[in-house]
Amino acid sequence: MATTTAQATGQRLTGMPEIADPSKVAPRDARELSKLFFDQLTVLEEGTPEYQYARNTLIEMNMSLVRFAAGRFRSRGPEEMEDIVQVGMIGLIKAIDRFELSREVEFTSFALPYIVGEIKRFFRDTTWAVHVPRRLQELRVELAKAREELSSRLDREPTVAELATLMNISEREVVEGQIASNGYNSSSLDAALTGDGPENGESVLADFIGVEEDGLRLVEDFHSLAPLMAELSERDRQIIHMRFVEEATQAEIGEQLGCSQMHVSRLIKRIITRLREGMLGELGCA
Repeated sequence: MATTTAQATGQRLTGMPEIADPSKVAPRDARELSKLFFDQLTVLEEGTPEYQYARNTLIEMNMSLVRFAAGRFRSRGPEEMEDIVQVGMIGLIKAIDRFELSREVEFTSFALPYIVGEIKRFFRDTTWAVHVPRRLQELRVELAKAREELSSRLDREPTVAELATLMNISEREVVEGQIASNGYNSSSLDAALTGDGPENGESVLADFIGVEEDGLRLVEDFHSLAPLMAELSERDRQIIHMRFVEEATQAEIGEQLGCSQMHVSRLIKRIITRLREGMLGELGCA
């Protein structure tokens, strides 16, 4: 994904230093300079050359965050690493567009969950041959670790009961995880499947693969969101219910809570950010 070079504006803008090559700014300097450019974004009109200059400079200055996050996957081939970096850039841009200096947190701490979250989503959506819920993908990883530990300890393949005991889950969940693991790889969709007899003819695997239900991803997101909602305070859950279930305005919520509309807006942003970072990053950085 190509980014517009900030230098291309050819303008020196009030309140912002002109940087010849933002991508070569050292990470420590980028941290301080970013504060200046974020400060300008709050007063510049979106869509103007000045706004684009500030936004593009922020993107290029903070590309080192993407390279840092992508470094966790350096065991991948060079071609896939290039895809990982490009996907991470999407997370960086989302973080820049959603960051506010009033949060009083370092941009690096705010951005990394977005970057890593995009990379994780990339792997989730591209490495599984058949889409399965996120909890089953995570169960597969834990199941593999448990199987490796028990195989080494017992010098044989562990039973379902032994795996369930070690992982402190039910045998049914172990079996569910084993079945889900089959979705990690599949045969070619063009693989020929021969019937029991000549009269049955020949089909291909694609003839037996169903289509993904539109609501499947939504169900998966609800499943992941439920524990995050449970961690919210009673007041925060009340605010979310009033805003998105009852569809109350911020002013109406403020009247019920006894606070200003602006304060309600800040509360909603804080709650949504916490939920979003929990869904994206799973890093505990909310």
